[in-house]
Amino acid sequence: MISKLFAKLSKKEIEKPPTVVEKPKKKESRISPSRIGELGEYKINIQLDQLPRECRYISDVLLANPKSKSGYSQIDHVILTPYGVFVIEAKNYTGTIYGARDRAKWSVNGKFPMNNPFHQNFGHIQAIRTLLDIQSSNMISMISFTRRCTFKVDRELRNIQSNDLILYDTELTEFITRKLNVLRLQLKTPIFTDGKVQDMYKVLKEQNITDKKVRELHIEKINGKVNISN
Repeated sequence: MISKLFAKLSKKEIEKPPTVVEKPKKKESRISPSRIGELGEYKINIQLDQLPRECRYISDVLLANPKSKSGYSQIDHVILTPYGVFVIEAKNYTGTIYGARDRAKWSVNGKFPMNNPFHQNFGHIQAIRTLLDIQSSNMISMISFTRRCTFKVDRELRNIQSNDLILYDTELTEFITRKLNVLRLQLKTPIFTDGKVQDMYKVLKEQNITDKKVRELHIEKINGKVNISN
């Protein structure tokens, strides 16, 4: 009797389905954007990490600027090099970009107007130039678009000799490297020492406004949600 019961229990153990231990799911790596277009700027940061060691960069800089609409200037990327300062405005559009350097209005697909991005970046350059006490001739304005765009713009804006350049985000390191090579030939010697580059980087880091409420207020003013006179 006992042997039969033991056999019965053994049979149940054999028939019992195996316990499946599920491996914990790997958490997806996510980028948490702080504002619209951050993904494109993240891709740019990856490229900027590949620049020569003597270059320093800082992204998403908010500086006080009493001459701007909101009282601040928000700059996507600033690259500090011994031969000049690159100021980058990143755009997140899709379509054909029509424009000229001296035109106040550009357009997307010939239908949707947009402000001349170089005019916008000029305000950024002025804020940085004043803060760092450097000449505007030592600053290069770059407007970056994604590969979802096609350019129909002045040819000079694609000429590496110009200090106003329009480019695709995937070309950023290439254009900066080419521009630095041109500046090296033109200037012969660096205009900023390594120490000066480091000092400028330090000033930008210190003056960068990171307060979340101030940044939100800046965006609200830009979007017309807050009375500028307040």
